Order: sequence, then structure tokens, then C-alpha cells
Amino acid sequence: MKTILSVENLIKKYKNFKAVDDLSFDVKKGEILGLLGPNGSGKSTTINCILSLLKFESGKITIFGCEMRPDAYDIKKDIGVVFQEVAVFEELNVIDNIDYFCGLYIKDKEYRKKCIDDAIKLVGLEDFKKFYPKQLSGGLLRRLNIACGIAHKPKLVFLDEPTVAVDPQSRNNILDGIKKLRDNGATIIYTTHYMEEVEILCDRVIIIDKGKIIASGTGDELKELSKIEEKVTVEIDSLDEKILEEIKQFKNVDEATYNNGILFITYKKGKNNLSSLIDYLKKVDVHYDKIYSERPTLNDVFLYLTGKELRD
Repeated sequence: MKTILSVENLIKKYKNFKAVDDLSFDVKKGEILGLLGPNGSGKSTTINCILSLLKFESGKITIFGCEMRPDAYDIKKDIGVVFQEVAVFEELNVIDNIDYFCGLYIKDKEYRKKCIDDAIKLVGLEDFKKFYPKQLSGGLLRRLNIACGIAHKPKLVFLDEPTVAVDPQSRNNILDGIKKLRDNGATIIYTTHYMEEVEILCDRVIIIDKGKIIASGTGDELKELSKIEEKVTVEIDSLDEKILEEIKQFKNVDEATYNNGILFITYKKGKNNLSSLIDYLKKVDVHYDKIYSERPTLNDVFLYLTGKELRD
């Protein structure tokens, strides 16, 4: 597959602090790449360096086979950016907002009109063309923000947490639109803190922390890194501390916790973990309401690799 974006040995410093530390990765044509990391990990700095919005100390960034520069307008015209903060004009209605941003790249009025219509259909704003931003719900406003960023049909799109604070219906609409973008030939860099979206959308994932790549691969490949084979959840009204300690000593148990009537166990490896637990609970006369087992999620992997402590 053709390489659309190449980042080589990127270093960005703020005084003595390395926000991006010798970062290298490629993005292939038609790929949706999930760029993940906790707050302060270097994601936004990396994207701003790629877009030549920030100067960096060293490294090389190539887009569409050409070196990216602040004045590389021939490259930038084929890039779409949708930042987390909504950036539209309050005094313009939906169609005029999209027309303004599309007009920065496309001068031909007939072709621009078609692009605007396509963008409105893509994000499902057909019934809101004459609405002003203040008349739109949060989800509709997010969809307008996306339409403004992609109306000029860019080949490479950066989407920075496009579903923050929207309802499930709007989220589904946005995710469907992103898939259509990819199906129409766009390559997408996607950042989010919603791991279920990553599992639905992304072909490949890169996890950054402290300015470095700490893991990369498909969702299934990353799950192998967590060293968690199985998660078991049990609803129990009460559990003696001694029993919990005994469960922690079971073969293959990585961690066992009991809070608010929920026993949660993660297993590193092994078979028949669930049946062995059921046999033990029966033996010690512990009654439970529900018990179920599941495979680790990408969220489990993310917390395993980046830690569970709060970030600023």
C-alpha cells in the first residue's frame, strides 16, 4: 500500500522538556489510524508538527511523497482538519459555513456546490441547511464542524475527538460518516478517548505516552500485549475478605477486586477459569446473582500500557 504520511525521528521540545521524543510512524493510503494516548502524551503536539503549525527541533515529515513545510500549500489543499473545539461562524448558517471553508480550496462555484451537497449528505444535515449554529444541538454542531473540514474532499483527514459530548445517535451518524470518508478514498488519522470507537473504526492503532510510541498494531495485536486472557465479573451481595484473598491466589489470576457488590477478576492465561471459580464459590457457599466472562477490550490494553493514575 502507498504511504500517505511518513513521520521520521520527530523531536519537539519545550525548553528542556521533550513533548515528542524521536517519534517515527507511517500511515498507508485508505487507512484509518487511531492515534491514542493519555492527556499530555504528545498527541496534539505531534499533529500540530505534522501540519506545520509548530516548529520542531529535528525530524522529517513527508505527506503525499513531499516534505511538509509551513508554506506547502499544494500539500495542505488536500488535507482536512477537524479539531476538537468547534470552529464555525455564528453569523453564517449551515450551508454558508460549509461554503466558506470549502471556498478556501475550491474556486469553481459549480464544483464547490456539489462538494457542499456531498458534505451535507455525508453528515446528515439535509434538514438543517438554513439553521444557524446557535440553533443546532451539540451533535448537529459537531456534524457541521466535520462537514466544514472535509467538504473540499481532502485525501488526508485529521479528526481530533469528533464525538466528544454528543448523544449516541449523533455518535453513530458521525462514525458512519467517517467510514464513508474512508470508503470514498480518504486516509484518516483519528484521535479519541472512546476505545469502543477505535475498535469499530480503526485498521491500526498507535499508542503514545510521554512523547514515545509504546505500542502499535491492530486491535487484536494490541490485546495480546495486555497479558490479560479473560475478565470475569460476578455480582455478589457480600464477600468475605478471606475469600477474596484466596481467589487472588488462584492459578492464572492477575488481579481480583471487590467493590459495591461486584467481584472483578482478570486472568493472565489458562482454560476453564470460569468453571473453576464457580466450583470454588459453590464450595465456600457464596451465592451470586450473575456471572459472566469476556475477553479484554482495547480500553483494558490502554490502561495496562499507560497506567491507571489520573493525568492532568
